[in-house]
Amino acid sequence: QVQLVESGGGLVQAGGSLRLSCAASGDIFSSNRMGWYRQAPGKQRELVADMHSGGDTKYADSVKGRFNISRDYAKNAVYLQMNSLKPEDTAVYYCNVRWGSSVYYKTYWGQGTQVTVSL
Repeated sequence: QVQLVESGGGLVQAGGSLRLSCAASGDIFSSNRMGWYRQAPGKQRELVADMHSGGDTKYADSVKGRFNISRDYAKNAVYLQMNSLKPEDTAVYYCNVRWGSSVYYKTYWGQGTQVTVSL
């Protein structure tokens, strides 16, 4: 069983910064993608950023240049540094780890952490 534990959410003013952390434990395949998704009220969950264990990263266009994803492979952890936050970044942020092919894959989610950006 894989567990993901997130921390670091909270309330911040527009223009501020937050750092999210996620620690994974359990039986995790060595070649994987870890990252962050978010879901705002009334909207679908969307990818924010993720990072392959080989180093490849993906970012949503809306966060490029403002957010940075990093990993600590020894700790099986992933971090999201969020700068220049905007009210539209307000959402529940979920940590995710997944591996496999497009046909057969495993994916696990954290419980979510709220990020609220005020004007």
